[in-house]
Amino acid sequence: MRKGIILSVFVFCSFLLAKAGTIKVVTTTTDLKSIAELIGGNKVSVSSIATGYQNPHFVDPKPSYIIGLSNADLFVTVGLDLETGWSPQLLSSSRNSKIQKGSPGYVDASAGVTLYQVPSSLNRGEGDIHIYGNPHYWLDPLNGKVIAKNIANGLERIDPSNKSTYEANLQSFFSKIDAKMQEWQSKMAPFKGTKIIAYHNEWVYFETRFGLQVVDFMEPKPGIPPSPSQLVKVIKEVKANNIKVIISSPYFTASSSDVVSKQTGAKELTLATSVAAFDSIKNYFDLFDYDINQLIASLK
Repeated sequence: MRKGIILSVFVFCSFLLAKAGTIKVVTTTTDLKSIAELIGGNKVSVSSIATGYQNPHFVDPKPSYIIGLSNADLFVTVGLDLETGWSPQLLSSSRNSKIQKGSPGYVDASAGVTLYQVPSSLNRGEGDIHIYGNPHYWLDPLNGKVIAKNIANGLERIDPSNKSTYEANLQSFFSKIDAKMQEWQSKMAPFKGTKIIAYHNEWVYFETRFGLQVVDFMEPKPGIPPSPSQLVKVIKEVKANNIKVIISSPYFTASSSDVVSKQTGAKELTLATSVAAFDSIKNYFDLFDYDINQLIASLK
């Protein structure tokens, strides 16, 4: 009995020491968290600030987030201006010099991504325009490779002794993305060129990769709630083009899509924009499995 207690204490203490030795990573979103876990393996412990069903543009800065950042070894951000309303102030309040912009522990996951919809001029009358380009780049699985490489580089900067582990995990991630891309593109091939309606302009990378065509949005302009005139316009487009699907995200209201759906018969489809948007989406690969299977079921 006594030996059993001693053994249990030893195992527990060993566990605590092992966890104490891991690299503490904080990411802004669950997608970055998933990729960081896949690249870091058992060398890292990762937490995300935003949830998977939350609009990443709007996150309330909580004191608990500051505590997490103050203890972090690595910080990973989507970048561009996606988190501009909350991430910089959290980072500054953490007073953690290791993860400030320009420090070895700061990772901008967008570095090296080919960006879409970069505005040639800025006009706030056009709604919420992203000054660096559309920031939802993780919704193209091949951009997941760029993200993973950026995270691996960050981990290797602060933990060079485990570079071989991170590189091996990175190559494994690349191989799985390549294999899954063949599967996903094969599934989506019959629907190439299919026209759809989206609630918000966040699908351009997914749309381009898989050959879909978003012809209009429920929002008249990005970030502007649907107006009666916009609903009339969308209804006409849906009928004229025999559009079958209106896609949205978990954090947008369905009331406007309901109106269009009842008038046209088009199906409302809530897709996941991030890992953990729904319980079945445990990692970055699940995200695309879920969205593609949902789309195919609706488009058939």
